Amino acid sequence: MTDILLSGCNGKMGRVITACVAARDDCRIVAGIDKNTAQGADFPVFETPDAVVKADVIIDFSNPSAVTPLLDYACEHGIPAVIATTGLSDEQVAYLKKAAERIPVFFSANMSLGVNLLLELSKVAARVLGSSFDIEIVEMHHNQKLDAPSGTALMLADGISQEVDHAMRYEYDRHSKRCKRDRNEIGIHAVRGGTIVGEHQVIFAGHDEIVTLSHSARSKEIFATGSINAAVYLHGKPAGLYCMADLVEGK
Repeated sequence: MTDILLSGCNGKMGRVITACVAARDDCRIVAGIDKNTAQGADFPVFETPDAVVKADVIIDFSNPSAVTPLLDYACEHGIPAVIATTGLSDEQVAYLKKAAERIPVFFSANMSLGVNLLLELSKVAARVLGSSFDIEIVEMHHNQKLDAPSGTALMLADGISQEVDHAMRYEYDRHSKRCKRDRNEIGIHAVRGGTIVGEHQVIFAGHDEIVTLSHSARSKEIFATGSINAAVYLHGKPAGLYCMADLVEGK
């Protein structure tokens, strides 16, 4: 049994994770952290981690501002952490990697198994097509999402960039430019509207042919399930930085 401390427990994703954990018998939530300390489930909720009971793993689906102090707490108490919060700065990602020298840290821009398969397929396509095809990424999310482009879109772009034989740059906005697209661009486009859970397309556009790889999220449950599986997987692991590929391959 894996005892979970859930950061952001009263947020939208926190409530989905709570419901998913309740249906499992390999883990349980022993406490939550949230600015809203209302107790909506059968575990206590604290405003800060300092007063929390002991847990085996932390799952964080909160806000970027909460990640650094949470990692400090995790390092101080030797608790593995699954960081699923998106919109982290480069400095925060660097801090996260530093924390992984002391504790196990699981970090992925997207907790969906399907999205991570999309990433691997995009890498293969980039190796085969990247030198002669233009690459564009389109992501669509609900109108409440704060960050743009999505962390997943950037994860896809980073993965593709590693596979091509020339340096790539990310183009976010072409409206003010009067020039042709060059081969070193990856265009990244964000759409926000309604209740779209998450849509990602990777477009490889060549001469007279287009290859499109896509993933469509139909509910937040896929992200909740991924983060819970990551927490169970991380329990008992040595210090280090882990990702979805490690979970899939069972490393």
